[in-house]
Amino acid sequence: MTSYKFTNCHIHLFTLDHLPPDFPIPYAQELARRPWLLKQIAKVMKGISPLHAYGDMLERLARTIEVGNLRSQEDVLRTILPHYSEGTRFVVLPMDIAPGGYSRPKISLQEQHTELYHLTQKPIFKDLLLPFGKVHPSWPGAFDEFRRCIEELGFHGLKIYPKLGYAPDHPVLMEQVYPYCIEHNLPVMTHCSRGGAFGKGLHGPEGQELGAPHRYIPVLEAFPELRVCLAHFGGDAEWKAYTEGINPLDPREREKNWVTSIYDMITSGTYENLYTDISYAVFNFADNVPALGVLLENDKLRERVLFGSDYYMTKQEDLSERQVSMRLRHTLGAEVFEQISTSNTQRWLTG
Repeated sequence: MTSYKFTNCHIHLFTLDHLPPDFPIPYAQELARRPWLLKQIAKVMKGISPLHAYGDMLERLARTIEVGNLRSQEDVLRTILPHYSEGTRFVVLPMDIAPGGYSRPKISLQEQHTELYHLTQKPIFKDLLLPFGKVHPSWPGAFDEFRRCIEELGFHGLKIYPKLGYAPDHPVLMEQVYPYCIEHNLPVMTHCSRGGAFGKGLHGPEGQELGAPHRYIPVLEAFPELRVCLAHFGGDAEWKAYTEGINPLDPREREKNWVTSIYDMITSGTYENLYTDISYAVFNFADNVPALGVLLENDKLRERVLFGSDYYMTKQEDLSERQVSMRLRHTLGAEVFEQISTSNTQRWLTG
């Protein structure tokens, strides 16, 4: 068996205390603080034939919320470690949803960043965690906080989430944040799927459009040396549409589908520092991973795909982190898995 240490380039450690109490709807956290109640409701719904699917969905959500109810980011981290081999590194992506139009969370983004820093200073975690600094460009002091993450806390990159209410080419990003990333040789991770969190009032096509692959073209053209990863390779809904079929006679179909759009952007050779990760999408293993294997036959794409999981959002799925990573390695083969989880990730992280 081939032995190597790899990197999961996409996990989350934030807890419910880092989320606004009114996200995604008012009083949502009051229910989220009671996952046992969600499970009881789910059990009842699963016993009623027309509601079975909703009960199953609620039960999956309760599993995720149970992790979110843990006391600290360290507690969340300790739940993922048993799923990976010793020495596995994790890119940790903070979350800050309040600037999307919601109320302030119990624990601020600055405190979330600082707690992450203290976690990296513990000897048992010191070499395992690669935290990124989260930026919402319209939030006052966003750039200064990002600089603190890099210069004082020793963080390793930038995380953005445009669907919370801004474009990837927001002036603060274009004039301050991206040039700073280039100056300090920092990679960028950005959410790029139709699902996930939205800014208030943006849950629909308008919010989705903010994070569409083509919205990054002005960024990639202005900063060709910026290493950008479009997370989720378009997202599970787009993978479903892709595997069901794209009309080859209509070029607009390839542009509209985020899987083929990202594929075409990367394989065109125009954007040499564009990457994508397969986080969450691979948890629909039976449908998506065979298609991924075929896509990875393209040499150019294979050099730009990164392994990531999106833990602990993946607690909503039946397969565990360990099951997915081992199945993925078995299906793709040790050589390809090593490339997407080790050499590609290292190139994205450090250039």
